[in-house]
Order: sequence, then C-alpha cells, then structure tokens
Amino acid sequence: QVQLVESGGGLVQPGGSLRLSCAASGTIFRINAMGWYRQAPGKERELVADITSSRSTNYADSVKGRFTISRDNAENTVYLQMNSLKPEDTAVYYCNANAQTSRWRHGMDYWGKGTLVSVSS
Repeated sequence: QVQLVESGGGLVQPGGSLRLSCAASGTIFRINAMGWYRQAPGKERELVADITSSRSTNYADSVKGRFTISRDNAENTVYLQMNSLKPEDTAVYYCNANAQTSRWRHGMDYWGKGTLVSVSS
C-alpha cells in the first residue's frame, strides 16, 4: 500500500502565499502522475494541478499563473506553491498519486486525507 501525507495548509490573507507538501511512503515501485485536487464546501472535488514523472504539468484555468506544482522524484514528494491567494481558493486540498507497488502491477490511485486552506481577511 501507499500512504500520502499532506502538510502546509492553514489560514492566510487574500494575496498571500502558502506551500503545500505531500510525501508518499509505503511499498512503492514507481510513482507515475502526482497531483493536487481541492473540494470547497458544497462543491465537487476538482483538479488543481498535476505533474507526470517527466515533470510535464497541467493546471486548472482558475489557478494558472498563480500556482506552481513541482515534485522531487527521489523523495516521492509533490509540492504546490500557491501565490496571490483568493477567498475562492478556500478548500480542502487533497494529494493524489498514481503508483505501482511492483513492476507487475498496474498503477493505482491513492489519496491523502487532505489539508485545509482558508483564505480570509
């Protein structure tokens, strides 16, 4: 199994910055894509950004130019640098990883428990 643990959430004023981290551990042969999703109260979970093992990135339109996703393959860690935060960025942010536990198994999606980001004055 693979465990994902997020950190770095908190309360920040509009225009501020936060950096989220997510570390993967467990029985890992290879981690393919990693990403961040978020879910605001009363809304569905949505993709924020994801990154492949070759560091190709994809962003939701609402965060382009403000958020940056990166990863450290050696440490099985993914980061989300969030700048110019807006109240509408308030949500629980979840880490996702598609990982293989052996070379003979297909990749499976794993999720962290989430970290709360609140943007308010």
